[in-house]
Amino acid sequence: MSSEVFSEAGETEDEGPCAVIESLEQIGSKWRLVVLHELQKGEHRFNELKRATDASSRTLSRVLDDLQEMDFVERRLEEDAPVATYYRLTDKGESLCPVFDEIACWAEEWLASCND
Repeated sequence: MSSEVFSEAGETEDEGPCAVIESLEQIGSKWRLVVLHELQKGEHRFNELKRATDASSRTLSRVLDDLQEMDFVERRLEEDAPVATYYRLTDKGESLCPVFDEIACWAEEWLASCND
C-alpha cells in the first residue's frame, strides 16, 4: 500500500499542481486547441492556418509563438520567392493526437444529447 499523503484537493503533497490542470493551462485556450487540431492534418502555411481557423493574423501569430515556445509547434522558413513560413507539430505536439481522439470520442457519446 502506498504511503503517499493526500491534500484536501486529492493531490499528493509532493506532487504540486494537478497534472491535468497544468496540462490544460498549456493547451487549453480556444485558439491553441484550434491550431493544434488543424496541425494534426499536417504542415500548414501561415495563411492556410489563418483561413482554416478564422483567427486574425495577430491572434494566430501570438498563438503560434506561444505553441513554439512550449515546443508543441515548429516553424520552417522557405526563403524561395515568395518567402513562405510553414508550421507543423513537434513530437510533443503529435503526442496530443490520441488525447484529442479520446476527447472526440467522449464528446460524441456524452455531448450529443446536449444538442437535442
